[in-house]
Amino acid sequence: MYRIALLSSLFLLSLASANAQNDTLFKRVRYIKGDIKAFGVDNLENIYVLSSLGQLKKLNEKGDSVAVFNDIKKYGEASQIDVSNPLKVLLYYRDFSTIVILDRLLNVRTAIDLRRQNMFQVKSVALSYDSKIWVYDEMDSKLKKIDDDGRVLLETPDFRQLFGDAPMPVRLFDQDKYVYLYDPARAVYVFDYYGALKNKILITGWKNFRVAGKYFFGTSADQLYRYDITTFRYDEWKMPENLRNARQLDFSAGKVYALQADGIEIYNLQ
Repeated sequence: MYRIALLSSLFLLSLASANAQNDTLFKRVRYIKGDIKAFGVDNLENIYVLSSLGQLKKLNEKGDSVAVFNDIKKYGEASQIDVSNPLKVLLYYRDFSTIVILDRLLNVRTAIDLRRQNMFQVKSVALSYDSKIWVYDEMDSKLKKIDDDGRVLLETPDFRQLFGDAPMPVRLFDQDKYVYLYDPARAVYVFDYYGALKNKILITGWKNFRVAGKYFFGTSADQLYRYDITTFRYDEWKMPENLRNARQLDFSAGKVYALQADGIEIYNLQ
């Protein structure tokens, strides 16, 4: 708990001392047009775009289509795409409590009906480092790791016992030996691979939250934020108008991806 307090204090100090860095350039490098409702970016800079009709298409870094998933009516509307591993893509259909696992060519490998495992209130999922799957079960207030058959491999204690009021994470990320749960009303909760709480970082109110490499990214109003997990450095930039008005923002270590009405703009963050 001492480390939690220390990291929180360091973050607050860096936040208080941070100044807007208006000299930062957002240099647009590409525009990919199309009918795009949501998207995700993997670590090879492939972009996975979900159309308004539910078609999932994989585009390479040049914007060329390399794979398509067309089984759009079976599970309804996808609520989340996890493309952190290009070899194993997750589509989560919250209304049906179903995770569909695709291979690198977007062929279906399997589907997991979480209701068969008595998990009826899962808001977010994430692929783990060992190709298993993290889920946050709101009914039990537990973080759980499951395999491709839906079997629970490990689970945390009830968060209501750990924290009093259970967190309500909107996103999960598995990155560099840690699991991150982001509750925009409370904090970023950091767990190790065994489900033990390691840190609690007081970042709240961010939209478009993303863990990318050693950074947290997020936005609020017209500001873009970046927090270095290793050095506790906090950077803040004022975004140009077209980024402020984007429907969705996503990030890699050096790029910003902005979903507009007719496509995705890609910027180098310098």
